[in-house]
Amino acid sequence: MFFQNVLDQTIKRIKAQTANVLTLVNLSLGGFAIIECIKGNLSLSLLLIFIAALADRFDGMIARKLSIESELGKQLDSMSDIISFGVAPALLIYQGILFEYGAPGSFFTIFFIGCGAFRLARFNITENNGYFTGLPITAAGCLATLSFLGISYLPPQIYMAIMISLSFLMVSPFRIRKV
Repeated sequence: MFFQNVLDQTIKRIKAQTANVLTLVNLSLGGFAIIECIKGNLSLSLLLIFIAALADRFDGMIARKLSIESELGKQLDSMSDIISFGVAPALLIYQGILFEYGAPGSFFTIFFIGCGAFRLARFNITENNGYFTGLPITAAGCLATLSFLGISYLPPQIYMAIMISLSFLMVSPFRIRKV
């Protein structure tokens, strides 16, 4: 009986942390994406950001399915998202093209990160009503990352427009139904 109680408690604790572990995988992949970007491995950075998006998708899904959603998990998810879908994609686009524009390129990079942080903070203090307000940072980060694939084909100036557009979309008041 004692061992069964210990086993049940252990399983309960592991279950309770499953989503947080996936969230930390997301954060770690974002961190590695930043490091690889700094080292000049932009293709690997791009891949790591997309794998982080998969981890981000599954952490929330698992938290809801196992009924283990928590305020800690929500905050941890936002901190992970600013790394994986704010800093990492912005740095990828900066290293890939925006560095050529000097101060304006730096501004658009930092502006994207700032708007992403604002978007996450606003999300964390808002009631869950079945809608997102503004473009979620995960979507914005993935779109920015996806746009990296066009660097050889698109005019370089388009990347400043992409980054400023995604930035404004994150902080805009429009609503998107959650899926």
